[in-house]
Amino acid sequence: MLKNSSVSERPAAPVSPNRFPSAFGSLGQDLPAGLVVFLVALPLCLGISLASGAPLLSGVITGIVGGVVVAWLSGSALSVSGPAAGLTAIIVAAIATLGSFEAVLAATVLAGALQIGLGVARAGIIGLYFPTSVIRGMLAAIGLILILKQIPHFLGIDADYFEDLSFWQADGRNTFSALGNALENLQPGPALVGVGCLGLLLLWDKVLSKRLNVARLVPGALIVVLAAIALNETFRALAPALSIGPEHLVSLPAINSWQDAAGLITTPDWTAFRRPETYTVAFTLAIVASLETLLSVEAVDKLDPHKRTTPTNREMLAQGAGNMVSGLLGGLPLTAVIVRSSANINAGGQTRMAAFTHGLLLLVSLLFLGPLLNRIPLSALAAILLVIGYKLTNPALYRSQWQLGWQQFLPFIITIVAILFTDLLKGVVLGLVVGVFYILKANYDAAYFRSGPTRLGGGPIILRLAEQVSFLNKASIIKALEEVPHNARVVIDGSDSLFVDYDVLEAIENFRQSAPERGISLEVKWRAAELVS
Repeated sequence: MLKNSSVSERPAAPVSPNRFPSAFGSLGQDLPAGLVVFLVALPLCLGISLASGAPLLSGVITGIVGGVVVAWLSGSALSVSGPAAGLTAIIVAAIATLGSFEAVLAATVLAGALQIGLGVARAGIIGLYFPTSVIRGMLAAIGLILILKQIPHFLGIDADYFEDLSFWQADGRNTFSALGNALENLQPGPALVGVGCLGLLLLWDKVLSKRLNVARLVPGALIVVLAAIALNETFRALAPALSIGPEHLVSLPAINSWQDAAGLITTPDWTAFRRPETYTVAFTLAIVASLETLLSVEAVDKLDPHKRTTPTNREMLAQGAGNMVSGLLGGLPLTAVIVRSSANINAGGQTRMAAFTHGLLLLVSLLFLGPLLNRIPLSALAAILLVIGYKLTNPALYRSQWQLGWQQFLPFIITIVAILFTDLLKGVVLGLVVGVFYILKANYDAAYFRSGPTRLGGGPIILRLAEQVSFLNKASIIKALEEVPHNARVVIDGSDSLFVDYDVLEAIENFRQSAPERGISLEVKWRAAELVS
């Protein structure tokens, strides 16, 4: 039998401490980026609360915890955590199952504890096994969904929440029928503000920020929001028919004191732990939230200009702690979220200070800036998200994936289509299935190298095994051995193999026993001192 031998790894070169930006050395980029993320996150937090059937404040609390707590516990420099659309259906079902949002808060605390357990058990490594083509497909699909989902808000139809990533919506419409409905019921005021904001944002990012030093210091999203407020106030004064009503503006609960804030916080119902359903809900939340987080941080690492790598086990610990704090304070379950993370990267964020800033701004806005923020048109925020969506799914990405060949393009495009017509997790799973097919095919083809006898000198048929031969290679090796002609000379050369799986060894042994009946002369070579009785 063949022993498995190990190969010592060369220690990695030390990383210079000055290689990456420091948290306090990049404030000039992180503070504006945090402001942009805050502007994007605020309506998402409110909308996901509404879609989940939870108190409106719970989503904002979750965003605050994601920025103030998780940002510093996480090892990711650019990831932003908060309430996720992918969990809304689970939360709605959990409220129906457990009977109250307070019981779901108890399950959220338990889910956080389970995530901490997964981090301690080093389960975060599964995030390293997602193929690049699937991650890129997920990013491109999210970009397309952002564009398709934001057009109704851009045109003044705000019936659904902002980050509804599923094809089928809560109101019975789907992504495309919602577009048709928005075009039929276009609201002139919000649409004018949206078009104006989109044009201003493109002008600011593509022209002014490249020509004016001052424009580089001010995020385009801030200018867009201020311009939208000013434009709507102009409509109120000069053209009341075009003024935007409160249903098309940001809506935060009024908080005039710390006592008001404390009175709005919902606390967990600890008696829920007596019911078995609570543990089922907690387990479901922990697994789905962990998968969404691992997918998101993998995608963020690929978008990071500095190509930093997030320690996934530490991320699981951070997310678990975040969910425990969020549940205790009356917030929704949280995950790392790709939309806000990509907004952070596109706005020039460099370190976790940007995510922390966004959390602080959510807290400050909740306490002090409610009247001002409640004047922001939702169509202006939709314009910001349209630009972010385009950056995620720009045509150059599709061209580059096509040039890499079918084994990269097919998982990429199938992931996109599946996410568009189902939801994020189902689409990624289908993309992974296609990606695994190509991995299996590559293993099937790369198990060995075969050389036959020369025309002049004759000689044996040589099957030279690869360095690593796993059970995935068993089928191709058995097929190659079955195709050996009768009365041939065969050499199976495993002298370069560091590992040969037991199933493959068994297949070779079966061939050795049957070879004399076919008149086949067989010689097997293994690495020195590796063959034992």
